[in-house]
Amino acid sequence: MSEAAASELASIEPAWVIEHLGSTSVPGLIAKPIIDLAVRLASPSDLDRHRPDLEARGWRLNPGGPASRTTFERSDDAGRRTHLAHFFRPELWHDANQRIFRDWLRDHDDDRDLYARAKEAASAATDSGLEYTRLKTAAVQQIMDRARAARGLLRVDVWEK
Repeated sequence: MSEAAASELASIEPAWVIEHLGSTSVPGLIAKPIIDLAVRLASPSDLDRHRPDLEARGWRLNPGGPASRTTFERSDDAGRRTHLAHFFRPELWHDANQRIFRDWLRDHDDDRDLYARAKEAASAATDSGLEYTRLKTAAVQQIMDRARAARGLLRVDVWEK
């Protein structure tokens, strides 16, 4: 499913770099049935230029998204979100927390399990998407601190809401 969405986005702009992201991209990690994609824009004007093409294919701007990137989402016929595309400016791609987090979880089983436990606890505690994210933040921060330090990067606050 991520391949089809990635191919569709690449058909809009072949110069975009597109990667599978999020929990569904980490083998063995529990995940909601939502596919996250990371898209490295070729230029800062890409989104303005290609927004009509994205919307024609069912992608809608997520106005409540984080400040570090622009997000578009797609939903199924019942209105359930199925995809979330995170569009990163080229200069933010290399150090994007979402990519670092994914790569770290793929290689560090203990942190993958820590994150899975945080996701399960958050899911059991709330039905609110924003609250679910907030409840996972402490575990995400711990993991990101380790992952960024291993790359020689400074600590950053992961809470972006």
